[in-house]
Amino acid sequence: MADNTGNALKVPFFRASIGTEEEEAALRVLRSGWLTTGKEALSFEKEFAAKVEAKHALAVNSNTSGMVLAMEACGVGPGKAVITTPYTFVSTAACARLLGADVYFADIEKDSYSIDPAKIEEILESPRGKNVVAIVPVHIAGNVCDMDAIMRLARKYGVRVIEDAAHSFPSKTSMGYAGVIGDAGVFSFYVTKTITTGEGGMVTTNDDALARRMTVMRMHGMDRTTWDRYTSPKASWEYDIIAPGYKYNLPDILAAIGRVQLAKADEFDRKRKEHVEKYKAELGKLDFIKLPPDGEGNSWHLFLMRLDLTKLRCDRNTFAQELQKRGVGISVHFIPVFHFSYWNKLYEGFDAAHFPNAEQHYNETISIPLFPDMTEEDISFVIGTIKQIGESYHA
Repeated sequence: MADNTGNALKVPFFRASIGTEEEEAALRVLRSGWLTTGKEALSFEKEFAAKVEAKHALAVNSNTSGMVLAMEACGVGPGKAVITTPYTFVSTAACARLLGADVYFADIEKDSYSIDPAKIEEILESPRGKNVVAIVPVHIAGNVCDMDAIMRLARKYGVRVIEDAAHSFPSKTSMGYAGVIGDAGVFSFYVTKTITTGEGGMVTTNDDALARRMTVMRMHGMDRTTWDRYTSPKASWEYDIIAPGYKYNLPDILAAIGRVQLAKADEFDRKRKEHVEKYKAELGKLDFIKLPPDGEGNSWHLFLMRLDLTKLRCDRNTFAQELQKRGVGISVHFIPVFHFSYWNKLYEGFDAAHFPNAEQHYNETISIPLFPDMTEEDISFVIGTIKQIGESYHA
């Protein structure tokens, strides 16, 4: 594998843990003659719901699709608004815009990547607050936001909570699993996530009405699922359209892979946490490194390494490029939303000056390799390379 400059990577940023079980699951579906959403997706939903202790789970073709479904079911639309963080992948906010709603952004906490509840309340208390129908916290890197404070705000101001849980499976807290604490939660099974179907996601909720609405909207607004239409005694061509819905279903071939990955989730979780402890033990000794926050239920999807730039004669970009040149795959999570032209043209004054914590974290953070199948040699190479770069650029 190579980086974007063509250099060979000794340790890639991520490599999916796929084995013969996933291959056999895909072949089973291919040979069954039923490739679209059917019994595999239904089983995946039931097994995922049981794992995270949710009443309902709906398999979808991406986290983005699931977020649109959850927002629409919670009343997000024209004349309404959601509150979320600028420190997220842009789809979190874009889903609200796709539904015609506004997005109000609250800065992250000074010492974490999580949305700041105090900043959420400032918006809810302001004149803009009357338009807000949902808070959308994002559990960055698997570290769960302050859901106790966020849920108290939701009850106080009568708004919904939709958790962006793309990074946080399986994150279990004293309040329950991330993604099942609010009114709805949305997970991602993209290739780099803690379990994968290649592309895909899951929406969870304990609210029967939300589940019904999302089920209908997931498949063209039909009153019957594809599996029901072709397997029940009622004629397959008979159905009603009760709303202008989408096509966000997850096909069986991907669901079958997801079921195998789900069975391995705890093993993957254990391995990632073992790697994290090795990173923390060695990188914590370096004065130019700030270790990531580690709260209750952290599923450690990513290891967000922050640089103390006061100790270095280089910026984050230079350090990141050096890692790539020396064979370590990296990424940056995330470019804050206010850096994108669409968003800073849409909202006057939407810039870094209003979100100092998000901007500082962005300028200091590099995501380094963290995946279950990393070897001792991989981890040692990453740590050793970080030390070498730090020594060469130390102030």
